[in-house]
Amino acid sequence: MDRPIGTKHPKHDFIYPINYGFIPNTISGDGEELDAYVIGPTVPLDEFTGRCCAIIHRTNDDDDKLIVIPKEQKDIDDATINKMTEFQEKWYKHIIIRNR
Repeated sequence: MDRPIGTKHPKHDFIYPINYGFIPNTISGDGEELDAYVIGPTVPLDEFTGRCCAIIHRTNDDDDKLIVIPKEQKDIDDATINKMTEFQEKWYKHIIIRNR
């Protein structure tokens, strides 16, 4: 987790309201590790193992994001995903993709 909940973004003026990290040993469309929003835990985390319930696919950027929740948690709806990730996703056009 490179951006635990409550930390400030190093370049932009916002605080992370959820835990945000990356999946080691992966490569995303931007050439860096695949990023993940961790929704559910409300304390800062160093690392997390959960379940991917959706993908935010940015249609105007090459940097998709996984939505990861605790393994035992029921799926969350798209409105909740949009609300929890709005702090950063408001700058991008995106769709939420699910494996149903």
